[in-house]
Amino acid sequence: MAHRVLVVDDQKGVRRLLEELFKKEGYEVNVAVDGKDSVEKVKAYPPDIVLMDMKMPNMNGLEASQEIIKFDQTIPIIMMTAYGEMEVVQKALEVGVKKYITKPFDIIDLRNMVREVLNS
Repeated sequence: MAHRVLVVDDQKGVRRLLEELFKKEGYEVNVAVDGKDSVEKVKAYPPDIVLMDMKMPNMNGLEASQEIIKFDQTIPIIMMTAYGEMEVVQKALEVGVKKYITKPFDIIDLRNMVREVLNS
């Protein structure tokens, strides 16, 4: 059975790029447009991993990650964040986010990080 990945980003281009990348890798991919949408999708159809953007309208990535971890702490979250948001990254790691990657990132690095988290 294919691993389920939830891609959460308010930028359509980023969502589409990551959706295509992970579908080519054989993953089942779902997308969410913001933090609120991601929490609803996790509760409706829990993924095996969440790729979460930090800055989004309605509910940011940190708030959404906290909600997801409250719902199911076994779902790993990788935070995608702009360079220089280190205090937010630290808070995210404290609440249970597994890893983070800074934008702009190499999609191969992200793909490898997802594989590593899913296989650990």
